Amino acid sequence: MTAFVNEPGTDLTTVLTLEPLDRDLFRARNGRQNLRSSLYGGQVAAQSLLAAAATVDGDRAPHSFHGYFLRAGRPDLPVVLRVDRDRDGRSFSARHVVAIQDGAVIFSMVASFHHERPGPTFDDAPRRDVPPPESVPVGGWNGLLDVREVTRTDLAAHLYTDCIWVRSATPLGDDPLLHIGGLVYLSDLGSGFGQQDRSLLGMGGPSIDHSLWFHEPIRADDWVLIDLQPVKARAARGVYRGSLRDRDGLLAATIMQETLLVPPRPLRDGAADGGPGGESGGESGGESGGESGGESGTAVQP
Repeated sequence: MTAFVNEPGTDLTTVLTLEPLDRDLFRARNGRQNLRSSLYGGQVAAQSLLAAAATVDGDRAPHSFHGYFLRAGRPDLPVVLRVDRDRDGRSFSARHVVAIQDGAVIFSMVASFHHERPGPTFDDAPRRDVPPPESVPVGGWNGLLDVREVTRTDLAAHLYTDCIWVRSATPLGDDPLLHIGGLVYLSDLGSGFGQQDRSLLGMGGPSIDHSLWFHEPIRADDWVLIDLQPVKARAARGVYRGSLRDRDGLLAATIMQETLLVPPRPLRDGAADGGPGGESGGESGGESGGESGGESGTAVQP
């Protein structure tokens, strides 16, 4: 049990595999951090959704979640996940999950699961024309993922990618739920404000909340296109939307995220900029995290 808690996961399957502690109580392993000083928010969101799924009948798949990043997560502590079974109806199940470290909640999620039935299909979501992943240079900071940035991250210019090809660096097998967890894990990369004028908006910082709606099952160990667009900025907060598509253009999920917009900070010699970066929370904005690879911030109720 000690090894499970302290040994960092070196592949996505390991990080997304939870240890049951009791009924509706789980413990998760942190991923290898590289340069990060706090937990990547996509990890905590993915683990929370999978904890919720472990308490739901197998014929009901997640169709949406809404999460709030409350405190910065620590990479030296395990994450404990507690699930409340809010409701099981005839075709929907609702769950509330809190992720806890050192007795404090770092992330709170409400997730919904649905027993799917046949219905109409419609897709009018924006989609940009992008080159195939094989023709985009390798980039990114996360050793669990293969990342190809369609729009560039330039730390000195305070630019962060808003369009990325990404996939798990290792195969995930054939469990559809693990692929949904993989999509959540990578959905916190990039920033919808990453390519905007910093003199007008400031720098994309840690996230306040993060929501996902799932539409079609796709594999997270094959190329997924993350495409993000800014919607509205005001009062040092910005909302952006995005899509997750497979390499053939199938829309798998829709993202909505709100982030803090903080003033750019000069780079220290030899240091990574704290760009928009997938932190799992932080007091008063937390750390705005994101080594080269442009994570979207995850984080904080000030």
